[in-house]
Amino acid sequence: MESGEKSSEKLVSSDDDILQQSAGNKILQSIKNIFTWQLMKPILCGQVLSVLICGTSITSEYLNKNGINTPVFQNLPNYILFALVYTSTLFLKRTEQGERLLFKILRESWWKFLIIAVIDVEANYMIVKAYQYTSLTSVQLLDCFVIVVVMMLSCYFLKIRYGIVHYIGLVVSLVGVVCMVVADIDPNSDAQAPNPALGDVLVLGAACCYGMSNVAMEYVTKKEKNGFLHILGMLGFFCPVISGIQTAILEHDSIASIEFSWKIFGLFAGYTCCMFILYTCMPLVMLLSSATAVNISILTADLFALIVGHYLFQYSFSPLYLVSLATIVVALIIYNSRQPIQLQAEEEETSVQEGDTAQQNTDDNNLNQVSSSI
Repeated sequence: MESGEKSSEKLVSSDDDILQQSAGNKILQSIKNIFTWQLMKPILCGQVLSVLICGTSITSEYLNKNGINTPVFQNLPNYILFALVYTSTLFLKRTEQGERLLFKILRESWWKFLIIAVIDVEANYMIVKAYQYTSLTSVQLLDCFVIVVVMMLSCYFLKIRYGIVHYIGLVVSLVGVVCMVVADIDPNSDAQAPNPALGDVLVLGAACCYGMSNVAMEYVTKKEKNGFLHILGMLGFFCPVISGIQTAILEHDSIASIEFSWKIFGLFAGYTCCMFILYTCMPLVMLLSSATAVNISILTADLFALIVGHYLFQYSFSPLYLVSLATIVVALIIYNSRQPIQLQAEEEETSVQEGDTAQQNTDDNNLNQVSSSI
């Protein structure tokens, strides 16, 4: 009897072990199905963009501490680099008809790219200028408006329709931003922004311009073959001229007062390198996801800047920064768990199917006519 009871107990324990293993395997399989490389790739690439934006913030902060405040001139070397690399590449490439690709783009769409270039230059100018008039907290909060602009423009121009999961991801990301802003508020600070209203208007203007620029970048990148080369090449064609004229008008006195040194040259070079790599990578990341997902991803840039600033500029550090980072990462996972629906693709597929059906009906009618005549 005792041996029978022991054997039954062993059978029960082995069954329990099998059930636990199967449950564990199911959990692991579910995690693998969620955290796929297809899901994680745009998230990780987005964090690379955030690190690059953090680099521009740190170099800009150092330039500001050295008394240099030239937001337009600061971006001019980046646009010149675009011209040297991407615009020259467009000039060297030829179409199948033998026409230079640069001339073809200018002939067909020069005014569209001119508008995009103006928008991009002014976006960079307004966001840097806003820091002179309003607080970092206001900039962080209002800069999130770019996500709303991108979603609205994507719905209208790119024919993208978002599901409930994307709106949930957006709300969760905004919760992460609120955590970051709360952590950034210093109750002991008596510093007042010199002109908060003007600064907030500049931030909202920059957000609208960035939204338009990002949607245009996604549209060109996904529509044209080597679309990233088109958009960056045309920015290199127009932006140096626009930025150069604006620099000569607004910042000639500020530039003349700069005492250039190897340190200043290094800061300008660091800022230019970060901006160049950022602009080069952004359309490629948009190919993996969308302009909306990219803008949610780069919300962590302010966090990285604050964390680095804690060591470089003695910024105060709060555990809420880590909470904010985790919240934004969760928002990214939620948003990227399902791709938005693009109506244009569905309409094209439907039209193709309708065309095939109509052709099949025509063939059937012709066949019936032939058979009846026989």
